[in-house]
Amino acid sequence: MFPILALTGAMLLWSSAFISLKYLLDFFHPTQIVFFRMLIASACFLFFGKKLLQFRYQKGDWRWLLIMGIAEPCLYFLFETSALQYTTAGQAGVITATLPLLASVTAFLVLKERIGKLQIMGFIVAIVGCSALSFAGQHDEQASNPVLGNCLEFMAMLCGAVYSVSIRKLSSRYSSVVLTAFQALVGVLFFGPLAMQHTVPTHASLLHWGSLLYLGTVVTIGAYWLYNWAISQVTVSLATAYINLIPVFTLLLAFWLLGERLNFWQGLACGVVFIGVVISQLPEKSPITADRAISDTV
Repeated sequence: MFPILALTGAMLLWSSAFISLKYLLDFFHPTQIVFFRMLIASACFLFFGKKLLQFRYQKGDWRWLLIMGIAEPCLYFLFETSALQYTTAGQAGVITATLPLLASVTAFLVLKERIGKLQIMGFIVAIVGCSALSFAGQHDEQASNPVLGNCLEFMAMLCGAVYSVSIRKLSSRYSSVVLTAFQALVGVLFFGPLAMQHTVPTHASLLHWGSLLYLGTVVTIGAYWLYNWAISQVTVSLATAYINLIPVFTLLLAFWLLGERLNFWQGLACGVVFIGVVISQLPEKSPITADRAISDTV
C-alpha cells in the first residue's frame, strides 16, 4: 500500500514539473533551470549533515553510480528541458508513457526480471490511452517543432529506463536519501559550467524564483525520494507502470493551472490510461506463478 501511495505521489509531483518547466523556459536557459534546481536540492541536503555520509561503499559500485548519474540527471534533464522548447507540456507528458516498456525491457536484459502477461497487457492498454491523448489534442502555438521536441523527450525516456535499472541495482545497498543527494550533486557539477555560459535574466519575478525553488525542493527531493524508496520495494516493471499516470496528471494540471481544456476524447483516453495501470498491477494467476517458480528452480 505504501509503495503505491509513494509512486502515485511521485508521478503527481513530476507531472507538475512539466508545468513549471514550460513556464520557466520563457525566462531562463534550459541549463540554468536544471542547475538552479540541482543547486537548491543540494543545499537542502546539507540539513541532513553527517547522516548522508553514514553509508558503506561497496567495491565496484562506482560503475552503477556513474551510469545512474550520466543517465539522470545529466542526459535526462538535458533532453527534457530542450524538448519543452519545441513541444507542449501535454505532449511531452504523453511521451513518458513509453518509459515503462523501455524500463521493463532494460530490466529484463540487465536484471533478468520477468514480465508478466497482465503487465504487458496493462502497458499496451496504457500506451493506447496515452497515444489517444496525443491524437485527441489540438495543435498548440507553443509547440514550434513538436516532432523534434517529442523525439528529444523520447531520448529522455531512454535515459530514464537506464536510470530505473541502476536505482534498482543500487537501492539494496544505499538509502534513497543518499542516492537522491548524489544525483543532485552530480547535476550541480554537470550543469554548472553549462549554465554559467548564459546570463541570468534580471527581469525574473518572484514567481519565477519561486517556481525554481519548488522544482529544487518539492519535485527534485520529494519526487525522487518517493520513487527511489518505492523502487527498492517493488520491481522496476511495477514501479515504472505508474509513469503512465504522468500524461494524465499533466493534462489535468494544465487544465487547472494554465486554463487548457480537455475535450471528450481526451477525457476518455485518460480513463483508458488509468485502466491500463490498474491491469498492470493485478496479481498473476497461479499457473503463471507456478511456471515461474519451476523456471526459477531449474
